[in-house]
Amino acid sequence: MGRYIQVSTTVERKEDADRIAKTLVERRAAACAQVIGPIRSTYWWKGRLEEATEWLCVMKTREDLYADLEASLKATHPYEVPEIVAVPVTKGSEAYLRWIEEETSKG
Repeated sequence: MGRYIQVSTTVERKEDADRIAKTLVERRAAACAQVIGPIRSTYWWKGRLEEATEWLCVMKTREDLYADLEASLKATHPYEVPEIVAVPVTKGSEAYLRWIEEETSKG
């Protein structure tokens, strides 16, 4: 089996998170996408401390699909500078990782 990652992004509206999740799974760039929220974010933006209510979208995919997933995410994301963070999956159920492999290899 290959190497796997979990990619996360945040958006202001649930509708945007749902659209991103559906688009990336339909394109098989991710096997699964979960929408979590609302969450509260505190961050610096253009020299100001900001606070916002956002929705978190977490996607599971293969590491070799990251560039395609990132390009698709940037094309569908409403933010000027979207959060796109990938972390490696160092351990996981063999059956689940096999499922990620199978679902992102179709199409």
